[in-house]
Amino acid sequence: MTLDGIVYGSMALLADGLHMGSHAVALGIAAFAYAYARKNAGSARFSFGTGKVNALGGFTGAILLAVFALYMVIESVGRFIQPVPISFDGAIFVAIIGLVVNGVSAWILGDAGHDHGHSHGHDHGHHHHHHDHNRRAAYLHVLADALTSVLAIVALLAGKYAGWNWMDPMMGIIGAILVTRWSWHLLKETSKVLLDEQHQDMEETVRQAVEDDDAKVSDLHVWAIGPNIHAAIVSVVSHQPESPTVYKKRIQAHCQSLVNHVNHAFKMAVCPLQTFDNVRVRLMRVIIYHV
Repeated sequence: MTLDGIVYGSMALLADGLHMGSHAVALGIAAFAYAYARKNAGSARFSFGTGKVNALGGFTGAILLAVFALYMVIESVGRFIQPVPISFDGAIFVAIIGLVVNGVSAWILGDAGHDHGHSHGHDHGHHHHHHDHNRRAAYLHVLADALTSVLAIVALLAGKYAGWNWMDPMMGIIGAILVTRWSWHLLKETSKVLLDEQHQDMEETVRQAVEDDDAKVSDLHVWAIGPNIHAAIVSVVSHQPESPTVYKKRIQAHCQSLVNHVNHAFKMAVCPLQTFDNVRVRLMRVIIYHV
């Protein structure tokens, strides 16, 4: 469709193709990142595993999307200033094909999600929770592509029958806005992982799990190291510190109540006890896996 937009001189068709292509590029990068992360998951070269490879792939994809959007804006503005001939019939035909493809894809995804929800009921709700989110995300992306195709057809019809050729480059700008919004969302989400942003909800959960009348958390850092994987560094101040197993069970119980029937595995390293003004400090390194 992108090539057809260039051949037929339609910015609306070009924007539609770039918008669809941006999704394909993002999915391709995500697939490569997932394969690389899985292949090197056990490598000692990565101290905290390869979970962040997925975030890095998403960040890279977001940058490419921003480049696509910038090109679309520059090209659209150029066509406002100096219009180019448009082969309306060919462009409209290709846009209709794109709309049909996106419409069928949206129908398949929507129907599959509906049947999936009724067939499984509540027995495996949490097990398929992430799969349902992924399906919904794909469904919304396809709907966005279909909407872009509709707008492209409207712009081309307006240009052919009403002489409103300005609507064609206008569609390019609208497409650039859609791609920019998606790019910005990806940049925000992936940069949180890459920059080790504190995970406030998990931090509060770990704090509540560890603290009691005697033990207090003096220092706590919780951050994401991959999809649904968090690492935590916990410093506990107590007159009578419990064994690591006790704290591990507390954290496990609290996290289960937070995420609802999720299995957890813990890796914990405990530093030697240190005494400061008759208060003993136990440092723990905890990695919490959400499976």
